[in-house]
Amino acid sequence: MPSLKTFRLRIRSVQSTQKITKAMKMVAAAKLRRAHEQAMAARPYAEAMDKILASLGQSFKGTGPRLLAGTGSDQVHLLIVATSDRGLCGAFNSSIVREARRTIRTLVAEGKTVKVLAVGRKGRDQLRRDFGSHIIETITDLGRPRLSFADAQKVTARVMEMFAAGEFDVASVIFNRFKSAMTQIVTHQQLIPPPAPEAATTAPATASGAVYEFEPDEADILADLLPRNLTVQIFRVLLENAASFFGSQMTAMDNASRNAGDVIKKLTLQMNRSRQASITKELIEIISGAEAI
Repeated sequence: MPSLKTFRLRIRSVQSTQKITKAMKMVAAAKLRRAHEQAMAARPYAEAMDKILASLGQSFKGTGPRLLAGTGSDQVHLLIVATSDRGLCGAFNSSIVREARRTIRTLVAEGKTVKVLAVGRKGRDQLRRDFGSHIIETITDLGRPRLSFADAQKVTARVMEMFAAGEFDVASVIFNRFKSAMTQIVTHQQLIPPPAPEAATTAPATASGAVYEFEPDEADILADLLPRNLTVQIFRVLLENAASFFGSQMTAMDNASRNAGDVIKKLTLQMNRSRQASITKELIEIISGAEAI
């Protein structure tokens, strides 16, 4: 059985770890509130803009700009895997990577070419072993010191550069959509071209039958609107990921603090039993020695 000194050292070590996890939980909880507010504020605009452009894509039916109508092919897929640069956040990163692996395997089985743009170190590190040949680039250090629209523009600029060079036909992003501090929903969203709008249950005739009038000029408006929409969608993805990350981290650190408390209780109980056994052994030796005399 370990000595009392060994038990004390173990308890102190676990207590130090518990202090760290409690501090990380408090920091994550403080950052979660702001991140959640930003994600909720970005949702209505991003969703409405996505629906408008999806409906526009149906109206043009392949005759509009390439960002809207697509290239006419779906042979080469660009998969943007948005994860975090840091860990200690529960299943936040692994759930995104799991969906990315499933998507890559499905596309490859269909004979498609898949290219992966990793946004965040954790996604790159987890995908590198099985799908390292598919990773073309990694973008890191976004959101430092604070997530801004410029971070989304950085990702958009790289995607637009690849699309202009004809390096892919379809672009999609995988991220975690925030639901609560304990629940994040893995989401797979197509960015280029915008997916066809879902048929409405209440008014199906208005889904693709809208007529749009452009003022002053259709080409000028779409040339500015389409890249802006891509940036807005990516910014929304980053905001949703940030809120999901802090929620997952807060939950993980809370569980770690609770587990550390349980370990401390068990070690304390074992230490007390060991000390009691040691005292009992010394008493027996004293009594045996006295009887021998």
